[in-house]
Amino acid sequence: MNAQGAGPAREWSLITAMLALAVLPPLAVAVAVPLAAARWGTPGDALMPVVFVLITVFGAVAAFHRLPGRAVRPRDEPELAALVRDVAERLGFREPLLVRVVPEVAASLHRAKVSGVRAYVLVLGLPLLRTLTADELAAVIAHELAHEQHVGHRRTAWLLRSRHLLAAWLAPRFRPLAPVAAPLLRATQPRAWRTETDADADAARVTSTRATTTALERTALLDAVFNGLGRHWWSALAQNGTYPQDFYAALDTATQDPHVAVRAAGVAAEREAADPYATADHPPITARLTALAKTAPVAVRPYAEEPQTEATVTAAVTPYGEEPLPLRTAGALERWCVEQLLAQHTARKRRRPRRGKAEPPRPVSLLALPDDRLRELLHAEGPGHLRSAEALEAALDAVAAGTWPRLARRVEPRIRQVPASVRRTFARDALADAMIPPVTEALRAAGWTHASRWRTSVLTAPDGTTLDIGDTLTAALDADDPAPVRALLAQREAAV
Repeated sequence: MNAQGAGPAREWSLITAMLALAVLPPLAVAVAVPLAAARWGTPGDALMPVVFVLITVFGAVAAFHRLPGRAVRPRDEPELAALVRDVAERLGFREPLLVRVVPEVAASLHRAKVSGVRAYVLVLGLPLLRTLTADELAAVIAHELAHEQHVGHRRTAWLLRSRHLLAAWLAPRFRPLAPVAAPLLRATQPRAWRTETDADADAARVTSTRATTTALERTALLDAVFNGLGRHWWSALAQNGTYPQDFYAALDTATQDPHVAVRAAGVAAEREAADPYATADHPPITARLTALAKTAPVAVRPYAEEPQTEATVTAAVTPYGEEPLPLRTAGALERWCVEQLLAQHTARKRRRPRRGKAEPPRPVSLLALPDDRLRELLHAEGPGHLRSAEALEAALDAVAAGTWPRLARRVEPRIRQVPASVRRTFARDALADAMIPPVTEALRAAGWTHASRWRTSVLTAPDGTTLDIGDTLTAALDADDPAPVRALLAQREAAV
């Protein structure tokens, strides 16, 4: 099945199938549980599931109508308001627009009713506002507004909505719908992806191909670093009752490290590849950049009277600037975002059993931490480590024997919840992460040094060459060949 280029009847049949499959589990529960309660319990027991379902539904409706993030008013941020207004005018987007900021790397557009008036809420992540140039931020905003114009078509909107509802049932622990859901999601994914590439093309036409390209690249980098390094920092510090008060400054500094950028690109590619059920609504960044490169430059100004070349179009449609927009309320926005992230991680910590009275979290500065302590945070919340030379040697023997996936499941039990088609990849990554600390320790004893304060696995050899130990371990596991790792460890014995 494939919805790419399919006619309306074909797409509506796929939409109907996905919606029917998505409502099947709650419908089955709604029917089976009251019947079972009436059969084996009291009549009152049969009403309890109904009450629970009603509470859940009303809670979901209330959450849907709750506006995300913190409001940014035009009088507080006039430069941002002017940029949003100008991009909307270029696209012909004439609906009322509100702007709100969230702590994560995010950009989205939501429909809402404010004081009874239909409006749209443009959600922008603080890392984007801090890091992207004005031209790049304009491209991001243009993409979101153009995407809404593309999905404004009723059939497209229902297709994306039904994909989202169905994908929600493919949870890690329990996936009874997967055999039927995966073909439907795979068939409709090209159509969902085309809405993204079409929106990219529109963004390029009202800003420039260059601005849109760099916006995509830098947003992908920020997202990988935020969800990689950033979440490790928060989780590790939460164990000690602390939190990073300079989180966003540290994030800005880390993204400028070339070793972090290389790893972030690899993580993004791995995440995109690990989609066994085709639930991703966004195509891989490489596919988006390839499609964007084919976008023909066109004149978008209504007063352009002569044919435009690519150079003149680029010059005409990128007036916003090569620096980030000035944020007049930057301090207040950053404090609010840090408070939101702190509340999220505090809530997770409260779910764990605790003894004694909890102390309020204490602020710490990531940029002021010693390099070794900063690198330790990256492994504080990860899978179990191989903490002895004997354990590392046993792991290398398992690699040679091809039995290392069993060892990986002992190191990271959650691997069992991963779909079988990508389980080996997850096992490889978990075991490679577990092997990094002992291999790094052995090499440092042989005179190697850390090449980055933000990465634990990148080392510089005594001869000046730089090596990512994680890449070496990953290649060894893929090939079931521990020889490259043993060769590195032999350097310690030679040094001793």
